[in-house]
Amino acid sequence: MVADTKSLSLQGWWNKLDKRYRDTLQGYLFILPVVLGLLIFTIGPMIASLYFSFTKFPILKSPEWVGLSNYVKMFTQEKYFWQAVKVTVTYAVTAVPLGILGSFLLAMLLDQRVKGIAFFRTCFYMPTIVPALASAVLWGWLLNPDYGLVNAILSKLGLPTSPFLSDPKTALPSLVLMSLWGIGGGMVIYLAGLQGISQQLYEAGRIDGANAFQLFWYITIPLMTPTIFFNLVMGLIGAFQYFTGAFVLTSGGPLFSTYFYNLMLYERAFKWVQMGMASAMAWFLLVVILLLTLLVFRSSSAWVYYETEVK
Repeated sequence: MVADTKSLSLQGWWNKLDKRYRDTLQGYLFILPVVLGLLIFTIGPMIASLYFSFTKFPILKSPEWVGLSNYVKMFTQEKYFWQAVKVTVTYAVTAVPLGILGSFLLAMLLDQRVKGIAFFRTCFYMPTIVPALASAVLWGWLLNPDYGLVNAILSKLGLPTSPFLSDPKTALPSLVLMSLWGIGGGMVIYLAGLQGISQQLYEAGRIDGANAFQLFWYITIPLMTPTIFFNLVMGLIGAFQYFTGAFVLTSGGPLFSTYFYNLMLYERAFKWVQMGMASAMAWFLLVVILLLTLLVFRSSSAWVYYETEVK
């Protein structure tokens, strides 16, 4: 009886509110779970890691404030820091352009009105939904120098085999090759961009006497630059955060040839239990990615074409 009375009083209070206030309150209630999740699981840990980056924090003991010591040590005393930076940058400047070019060419190939094209689009997109860990294990089997399928095919064709992940000279290129396994995600985005280009533009170009290359260079490329820009930004962010393949297949070897920055960060945090140093490394990575993203955004005004409606 008491509960019913409280329910009725609450309903009466709700009905007395102005409609604008009710709508506003309902909106806040709907977004409250997302806001709380963002505060508790994203912003909160970020603020905590920023504090820990200025401390010596071995987890089992309370954090001890050391100021900028972790940042100074990271640049001057960490033995493999610059090697990790070199490996990550090398991977980014090779895998990102290859991924953009490969996914763009694949999208153009699949942008055809032929029977059964949806099947091939699905086949090329499927690898992107396979978990990264499973993909890494699969590629470990394929590239195994002793019994891997890739070397078996090369041997049958009379071509020289490769040590792939077991040689310092070929380990990093092998991981770059593995990254092309996931170009189906970019392919779908490029395909959407290609299908958004008006066919009237191509028809007008043909009437003016343009050949296939001129149509591609003066119509397709400019109208696809916003899509290329998006994939470039996302590709850079993903490349500088690369971790799974190196962690599962090489553990940074051989001879630190695949010792990525994120792998070093992981070892500092969970192998050597240096949470303060790991937090400092994480914030340095954040700043680098932020600066690179801003640089790409600033440069976009020179090469990204946004079609404007003429009134």
